[in-house]
Amino acid sequence: MDAVFVGIDVSKDRLDVHVLPSGEAFAVARNGEGLAGLNARLGSYGAAVIAVEATGGFETVVAASLAGAGLPVVVVNPAQVRAFAQALGKRAKTDPVDALVIARFAEATRPQIRSLPDEATQLLADLVTRRRQIVQMIGAERQRERRAPPKLKRSIARLVEVLEQELSTLDRDLDDAIRGSPAWREKENLLKSVPGVGPIVARTLLSQLPELGSLDRRQIAALAGLAPWTRQSGQWRGKSFIGGGRASVRAVLFVASMVAARHNPQMKAFHQRLIAAGKAKKAAFIAVARKLLTILNAMLRDNTPWRHT
Repeated sequence: MDAVFVGIDVSKDRLDVHVLPSGEAFAVARNGEGLAGLNARLGSYGAAVIAVEATGGFETVVAASLAGAGLPVVVVNPAQVRAFAQALGKRAKTDPVDALVIARFAEATRPQIRSLPDEATQLLADLVTRRRQIVQMIGAERQRERRAPPKLKRSIARLVEVLEQELSTLDRDLDDAIRGSPAWREKENLLKSVPGVGPIVARTLLSQLPELGSLDRRQIAALAGLAPWTRQSGQWRGKSFIGGGRASVRAVLFVASMVAARHNPQMKAFHQRLIAAGKAKKAAFIAVARKLLTILNAMLRDNTPWRHT
């Protein structure tokens, strides 16, 4: 029998579904009753992949419902799906058409099924994300303060004070979340044993890169967007570059690489060798970030703390 691939386009109130190779298409409401019916219906198909396009958070409850029913669900990148649609010449963009394209994308790429974060991990991810948003808001207000007239500066100061109080509350919530889970506490301690990795880096990795420790070094680098892309054609060879992956993870690892290049003897020596060999400063920090991620991945995999060499 041919493998079955399902594409689901998610909107606020509705889910459009397309099934290949049968071509069956239908829609259900994005509510409890609709999801229950969808789980039962898709469960009878024996699908190889059920692909759900990431849609501003609306897909979260859908993916969780399907995964909870034991179905092979994967959340796919909308930019990749749109590029695939353009390659197919699909210029029309409606919800049923998008569901078809998602199904064909899943059929062509066979994305790897990975377990979704559990409820506790998702809560930690939400707290980390909210903390990052608050820090960005504080930074934006500080920038405005520099060029604001005196009367507005008082307004900005009041707002910054409120934001800093909220930041302290979020930090306490994060501490409570970590302390409430022995597994997280153990993993955080392992990660923080590496010079250059602090609580924010560790918690971001735990919440937004839950695959850490379960994949090989190439796969984990690709998920973080730190795997270099080779550019060459015939005799021509362009510079490799990085991209894609999880931007928030890549950002904290880049910051960690700068700290590690100063305070971690092993990373410092590695960074200095790269600079001495003529590597650009930014490229050298990216290489340090990738090496640091490889080490952290191995530490969680083997459940071993950092060892100075």
